Amino acid sequence: MGVEITFTDKQFPVSPIFVDFLYRFQNGLPFDTTWHDQLSEELVAANQELTQMADRHAFEVMQTAQGQRVIGRSYQLLAAFLTGEPSELRNLHERYKFICIVGVPRHGGSYLTKELFRAIGMQAEGVPNVVAHDGFPDLSPFDFAKGYNAMTNMQQNMAEYLAMVETYFADSRIFNHLIVVPKKATKAAYHGAFFDKSLGPNTEYYITLRHPVAAAISTYEKSTGLPPDGKYRARGNIEEWARRDNIYAGIPVDKIPTLDYFDVYLNYWEHYHYNLVLTGLRQNPNWTIVSYGQERMQACASAFHQRFKSKATPEAFKVFSNKDRHPEWMKKAEPAILRVRDMWHSVGQAFPLDEVMEAW
Repeated sequence: MGVEITFTDKQFPVSPIFVDFLYRFQNGLPFDTTWHDQLSEELVAANQELTQMADRHAFEVMQTAQGQRVIGRSYQLLAAFLTGEPSELRNLHERYKFICIVGVPRHGGSYLTKELFRAIGMQAEGVPNVVAHDGFPDLSPFDFAKGYNAMTNMQQNMAEYLAMVETYFADSRIFNHLIVVPKKATKAAYHGAFFDKSLGPNTEYYITLRHPVAAAISTYEKSTGLPPDGKYRARGNIEEWARRDNIYAGIPVDKIPTLDYFDVYLNYWEHYHYNLVLTGLRQNPNWTIVSYGQERMQACASAFHQRFKSKATPEAFKVFSNKDRHPEWMKKAEPAILRVRDMWHSVGQAFPLDEVMEAW
């Protein structure tokens, strides 16, 4: 029996963010590069303007030989993911070494990613968000709706990201026969095995950990403050991810706005750390745990600079003590932290409890 299935770009349209990257890259236009600012990082909702601009620029991009080649390459990689052709990734894995910073947002990952770029001789201020930061590729809990499948969306995003890597890093410096590609990869936790197989066996992971109370405070401070009634509101990307993850954990949609802010955040934080060690990322043994704190973060950044023989020195990592602001949250957090520790231990992964409990 022979069955032929044909898909077109109507079923798998090019992502607006991919079109925007190619348009700017080809025309020498500035990228959005705001990802690296530790103190003033904002939670930005999805940009409708980006989609509208991509619609206008897609035709122009496809009129160039480079645009056709890079977009064609993304579809080639997508086909490899859909049909199981790991040989299509071999050249990528033999040429590039990915170093990923993985952790819940507001856990110090942007700082380490920035210092990693600086260590390999690239100024973070010029690196596009889509290349450096954790919004893309979009790995998320499974969803299935009209015109949307989270799994195929994840695969196409990854294919486009890898095509961008081949374009953006084509002429970058080589270290030990490989081009180093830094990536802040918060979303790798959701489908760790896919993420790791896509980036290859040379990939290294730096896992950032932080006390959930301190992280929750940092999150609401970047989203106009704690809601006056103390209930949960999703006002930006991180809060929306937390809301979504609570829904997938079984919390009814209409109940979430009635819950205390920290209860929703803590549930998100706890389940994220379960995903981190249970979805396959731990198959790769190249893990380094970095607990939040000024000395530890700066020591990790210094190690990056020493490793790649950078002449630069790490910038200061800013920390603020919020240990006394929500004593009731501190009590709620401890059982969840201990559950994460115990679960990590059950799969052979050490959890630095004392460092996390410093609550920086």
